[in-house]
Amino acid sequence: MRTRLLESAPAKLNLSLSVGPTDDSGLHPISSWMVTVDFYDDLEVTRLEDDAISRYAILWHADAPHKTDIDWPVQSDLAVRMHQAIERYSSRQLPIQLKLEKRIPVGAGLGGGSSDAAAVLRACNQLFDLQLDTDAMRHIAGAIGSDVAFLIDGGSALVEGTGNIITPQSTLPDFYAVLILPELRCNTGEVYRSFDELGTSALRSDAVRAAIQGGPRFNDLTQAAFHIQSELRDHMHTLEAAMGRDVLVSGSGSTLFMTCDTSMEADALQAAIEEQLDLKAIAVQPTLLDQPTVESSS
Repeated sequence: MRTRLLESAPAKLNLSLSVGPTDDSGLHPISSWMVTVDFYDDLEVTRLEDDAISRYAILWHADAPHKTDIDWPVQSDLAVRMHQAIERYSSRQLPIQLKLEKRIPVGAGLGGGSSDAAAVLRACNQLFDLQLDTDAMRHIAGAIGSDVAFLIDGGSALVEGTGNIITPQSTLPDFYAVLILPELRCNTGEVYRSFDELGTSALRSDAVRAAIQGGPRFNDLTQAAFHIQSELRDHMHTLEAAMGRDVLVSGSGSTLFMTCDTSMEADALQAAIEEQLDLKAIAVQPTLLDQPTVESSS
C-alpha cells in the first residue's frame, strides 16, 4: 500500500530584517521577524516501495502569478536536496515520488524554495516514521538554507543567528498584507554581496524586537536589492505615491508589500494596484501551517 501526503508550503514575509557584518565563518548574522502567509506551493509526496528509485517533478501551478522558466537542474532544487539530505542523515534510502507545483515566484524573497524543502522534511518524517525531533529537523534544515528551519513550523517568530535561533511568538500578528510581485528576480547571493559593498552596520536586534512590539518595520537589505534591481526602487516609489502607503521589501527582494487593517481593505488595495499600475498583487494574511492530507492506495 502506498501512502501519499498533500502538503502546503507557505510563503514567508520578513516584517523586519536586520543584517550584520559577516562573522568568522563568512556568514551574515540576522535578526528578523518572520511570519508565514496564506500563499502556497503545493506538494504531493508519495512513499514508494523500498526498492524503488525516487522520482521528482517540478512545475508551475496553473494559477501561479509568474510562470518563468524552470531553468535549474532538478537535483539542485531545494526540495530535492532536502530529500537527499534526509537520506544521508538517516543512512537509508527513502524512496518517494515528489510532485511540486509552485506558485511562489523564484527570487522573490518569499522563501518559496526553503518552504518546499521544509515541507519535504515534514512529509518524509511522517511517511517513514523517522521520529525526528525539532533539533534534528533544524540540524538537517541548516544545511539547505537559512530560512528552512523557521519554515518547518512557520507561524510568527523572531529568527536570529544564521536562521538557527528561533523564538516563536505566542500569537499571529493581526494584519493583512498585499504582496506586489514585479517580474524581477533578486539573487540572494548578489544582494548580500551588494550589501557588503554598500557598507554594513551593526546588527540591530533591539530594533527588530521593537517592531514585534509595534515599532517601525524595516529591512536592511532594501538598498542592496535596489542596487541589484534598480527597477524595484522605481516600483516602490510609484506604489507609495499612488497608494499613499509605506512599502517594504521582503527578504532580499523582489517582493514588495504593504500592510492593511482589514481583509476588505487588502482586497481593494490589490485591485487598485493591478488596475492602476499593471503590477501583479496578491492579498494575504498570516497563517499557521495546515495539517497535511493523507491518502492511501493499493
